[in-house]
Amino acid sequence: MVSETVKINIPGEIERKAALLVQTASSFDSRIHISYLNKSINAKSIMGVMTLPLSDGDEVTITAEGADENKAMKEMAEFFTGAID
Repeated sequence: MVSETVKINIPGEIERKAALLVQTASSFDSRIHISYLNKSINAKSIMGVMTLPLSDGDEVTITAEGADENKAMKEMAEFFTGAID
């Protein structure tokens, strides 16, 4: 299991990118969770992602566990820091 805290750098409404976030997470076999304000959700669940009140500049903790956890962590961190558009 790997875990990393990243600062969100996604200008505009993050909700608009929820589908892309779920699509990115779903491309991995690993279980991926996003934690924010003592709430942890499955990153592969659009409903879960929509329940997080995320804003640009917030910090989230990403946790990945599975065979491709390192690659999953790298891409999820890149998504939140704006490296993936």
